[in-house]
Amino acid sequence: MSVDVPRRIVLLRHAKADWPEVPDHERPLADRGRQDAPLAGGWLAAQGLVPQLTLCSTAVRTRETWKLAVPQLPERPRTVYEERLYEASPGEIIAVVNEVPDEYTDVLVVGHNPGVQGTAQVLTGEADEEAGTRLERRGFPTSAIAVLEFTGSWKALQPGAARLARFWLPHE
Repeated sequence: MSVDVPRRIVLLRHAKADWPEVPDHERPLADRGRQDAPLAGGWLAAQGLVPQLTLCSTAVRTRETWKLAVPQLPERPRTVYEERLYEASPGEIIAVVNEVPDEYTDVLVVGHNPGVQGTAQVLTGEADEEAGTRLERRGFPTSAIAVLEFTGSWKALQPGAARLARFWLPHE
C-alpha cells in the first residue's frame, strides 16, 4: 500500500472516572462515564469513523471506556492495550502512533489528559474553523473526540502535519 494515502487519527479521552481509594492506574469509571462512553461510540459510528486499529491505555478507566464504546460500532477493530499510553506526553503518544503499520489508515487512540489534548494541539497544522474554536474554548473534557487527518506514512506523522477535521463533546 502506498504511504501517500489519506489517514485519520481519532483521539478519545477516557470517560469520567471515579476517585476511590485505589492507585491512579486502577481508577474505574464513574456513573457519568458509564453513560458517556457509549455516546462516544455512537457518535463515531454515526460519523462513519470506524477505526481499523485502536490503541488503548492499560488504565482501568480507558479500558472500560473502550469496552462500553466499541459495541456501538458496526465492527470491532483490532485493539492493542498499550502501557506507554498511560500518562503519556504528546511526544510519547506520537511515538506510539509512528509505529503503526501503514496497512492501517484509520487509528483510534484512547488515552488521558493532558496528553490527548496536547497531541491534538501539537499535530494540528490547520483546523476546521468550528472544530478548532471548540477545542480552544472547551479544552478536552472526558469522552471528547478529536479527528485529525493527514496524508503520508504513520512514521512521518509529526507536529503540524495534520488537519483537525472534527471535535465532538458529549455534553453540548
